[in-house]
Amino acid sequence: MNLILLGPPGAGKGTQARHLVETRGLVQLSTGDMLREARNSGTEMGKRVAEVMARGELVTDEIVIGLIREKLESGEGAGFIFDGFPRTLAQADALEELLAATGQDLDAVIAMEVDDEALVARITARSTCGNCGEVYNDQTKPIPADGKCARCGASDFQRRADDNEASLRTRLMEYYKKTSPLIGYYHAKGKLAAVDGLGEIAEVQGAIEELLDT
Repeated sequence: MNLILLGPPGAGKGTQARHLVETRGLVQLSTGDMLREARNSGTEMGKRVAEVMARGELVTDEIVIGLIREKLESGEGAGFIFDGFPRTLAQADALEELLAATGQDLDAVIAMEVDDEALVARITARSTCGNCGEVYNDQTKPIPADGKCARCGASDFQRRADDNEASLRTRLMEYYKKTSPLIGYYHAKGKLAAVDGLGEIAEVQGAIEELLDT
């Protein structure tokens, strides 16, 4: 099974993808993780990624598609969750071509719908485990009292430089301009379903599982 989790930055795509990895044995292809890995690599590509991310902008199709191609051609796993990709119609067409070239198909697209103001409040309170990527929130899911990640036990927590209101609103504007057309694109292909991305984590998990089982 291959599926796309679609939604604005901070909608919870990464959290839900990790749950599906654990329950369905799929491989998460998070462009966010891949971009951060590239940014920290010190390579020429990494420097380009770092500059774009620091401005709170979306990276070019060339960069994202190149990273996705490497993962698909690696032969890893039997199914993929595309988290944060595609972001544009051009990327959607490129993904369709990449899947066809590797003898795969796209089974479902799940749109995680959110309210912008609630999303800004949630993301500006977000921190992440530097070891495993588990996401915490000052209000809804605080870091454990012992200062250790509940998932891996590490104590290195980070706030992303672009998790501030100004940068987030820039990213939201980019999302609505370039990514929201994908809603119609995948609806026309009969692949699209939607869930409330601002529900409790377990509620969102249950809604996604129900969609995938129907």
